[in-house]
Amino acid sequence: MSATIEFTIDGKEIKGQPGQTILEAAQQAGVYIPRLCYMKGLTPWGSCRVCTVLINGRPQAACTQPIAPGMVVESSTDKVNALRRNIIDMLFVEGNHFCMFCEKSGSCELQALAYRLGIAAPKYPFMFPKRELDMSHPDVFIDHNRCIQCARCVRASRDVDGKHVFDFADRGAHRRIAVNAEAFLKDTDLAVTDKAAEACPVGAIVKKRTGYAVPFGQRLYDKKPIGSEIEAGVKS
Repeated sequence: MSATIEFTIDGKEIKGQPGQTILEAAQQAGVYIPRLCYMKGLTPWGSCRVCTVLINGRPQAACTQPIAPGMVVESSTDKVNALRRNIIDMLFVEGNHFCMFCEKSGSCELQALAYRLGIAAPKYPFMFPKRELDMSHPDVFIDHNRCIQCARCVRASRDVDGKHVFDFADRGAHRRIAVNAEAFLKDTDLAVTDKAAEACPVGAIVKKRTGYAVPFGQRLYDKKPIGSEIEAGVKS
């Protein structure tokens, strides 16, 4: 039997196994750490930084940092949640997120995190970038306005589907998700059954003919905050 590693999160004693990350050990113990780029079954990426925690006073991504004996982790504190709110705020203003018109509303992880962290409206000025939609594929569309560059579609296509349909192009403020075709999504081998077609945490990659199939009020985060299933001890 492998040795148990003991550490604390916000003063709570946590027991984990060697090789686990802070996020994995916390989730196993019923402690929710907010995340966006993390998705079970995909290689940890550590890009969104929403899962940032303080380890012995220093910031680190919980989804990539392995646990160690005696480490002191701060997660649900005013200081850490202020950092997360700033990140969420920036993600909203850097894109065009019109929640009231988005068919992912109520099931969107970005929106749900904003509600959980008490964000009613971003505090930064909106950038209103000009971004395109790709409706060319018969079963899936891409709305670049809502992309938060979490790379979940990139990793799902590469690691699970074995296709590498998506990747990043350009740099800085012009960085965007691109497809492995000269022009459009229809020219790739993406299938509606691919993991990449359902990995998006927001409304950037959406399956066609599924919009509004679940009525408002009955969607994933309409009645319970994001992370409630973890805090209730339900494995996910």
